[in-house]
Amino acid sequence: MANIDSWVSAARLRTLPLSISGILVGSSIAVAQGEFNAVIFALALATTLGLQILSNFANDYGDFVKGTDNEERVGPERTLQSGLISRKEMYYGMVTTGILTFIFAVTLIYIAFGTRSLFYGIIFLLLGIAAIAAAVKYTVGDSAYGYRGLGDVFVFVFFGMVGVYGCYFLYSLEWDWRVLLPAATIGFLSAGVLNLNNMRDCAADAKAGKNTLVVKMGVKNAKQYHYFLLLAAFTCIIMFSAFSFTGIDDIFYLVAFYPLLMHLKRVMENKNPVLLDPELKKLALGTFLLALLFSLGQVL
Repeated sequence: MANIDSWVSAARLRTLPLSISGILVGSSIAVAQGEFNAVIFALALATTLGLQILSNFANDYGDFVKGTDNEERVGPERTLQSGLISRKEMYYGMVTTGILTFIFAVTLIYIAFGTRSLFYGIIFLLLGIAAIAAAVKYTVGDSAYGYRGLGDVFVFVFFGMVGVYGCYFLYSLEWDWRVLLPAATIGFLSAGVLNLNNMRDCAADAKAGKNTLVVKMGVKNAKQYHYFLLLAAFTCIIMFSAFSFTGIDDIFYLVAFYPLLMHLKRVMENKNPVLLDPELKKLALGTFLLALLFSLGQVL
């Protein structure tokens, strides 16, 4: 029977700051507009963390079942591959995490909308169900979209647009097109983390039939794509500041550009896929730093 350490390993704690980034950004904009609610914030965090952990469990399960996790994989050995958790245990772990996440999501929707807007409540319920399905279907099942090069699209939508803009809307119940810009920033950076992961595993994925976007376009083009993702992220958040600038506090996040640009330089110069693995953590933490500094500026 799997122990707690094995489940912690399967949850991949290093990926969690990235999932929190969108909630911080969306919530901080709500704070700046006087719309913050601590209960919504706590439930949004719980839901997002649940989705991320569910996705990590599902990736472990799906790649193991398909034989993608093998001795040729560059990244850290996963729990099913190493035998720390059995296939049956991981399946029930996914089910349990999915149920808990759904409960958090439903509670969040009820607190946010209550009887004020049944229409928006239904829309967000459908988004919650779609997010849970997307977390699982990335690698699980015959129609896993991660094996068809569609992972980047889903990451951009759910980590960026839904994560940031959806979170903001839960507080305000108002439409503000400017919030789409920081939402796109988090979406682009999150897609960058996935792209980096897929560059690291490109050779093994190609042999296993996992046709990620990197496998389809090749590593050389994937580097150019990575360059585009980070520069698009920078452009979007700077545009948001230009549209809503009130003081120097609004651009604290520029400090985070330095480690992100250094990361980009290392990726562009990389010739050994093994050396890309540490860059995953650096990009995820760099995104979290950007979100944290942006949020601090909004709150101040």
